[in-house]
Amino acid sequence: MLNALEVVTTVVVGLMVGVEFSVAFIMSRILNALPEDSSQLGHAHGGRMLGALMPFWYLGSLALSAIWAAARWHQHGAGLVVTAAGLLVLSVVMSVLLLVPINNRNKTWTAENRPADWKEQLQRWNRYHCLRVAVLVAAFTLLVAALA
Repeated sequence: MLNALEVVTTVVVGLMVGVEFSVAFIMSRILNALPEDSSQLGHAHGGRMLGALMPFWYLGSLALSAIWAAARWHQHGAGLVVTAAGLLVLSVVMSVLLLVPINNRNKTWTAENRPADWKEQLQRWNRYHCLRVAVLVAAFTLLVAALA
């Protein structure tokens, strides 16, 4: 049963990393290549879609990692899982403090009410997001290493 927990946790976190990696390095490039303000509208739509799903995915990944760490507390690899869970906590904190405020503003912007610095705000969001992806990749790597 614990082996299944480890595999499920690793798959769930791995899929989340893949989605966030795609947003950072594929979707952002696609959206930024769109003409005029279409980029912002695409970011806003993506923010509404993923903004509804990702909190559950992040917290679910964290919960699964915490259960894994607790279940294997005195066994090989527990430190790696605890560190991975700590990185997942960091990714949630980064999301709440840095990314969500920008995303929440962006979701409400239209061509009529968008601020003059909207491009800079989206660039800041992308920088923070890339940093968060690096944290998530590190967490995923630790979980995979803990499987060995």
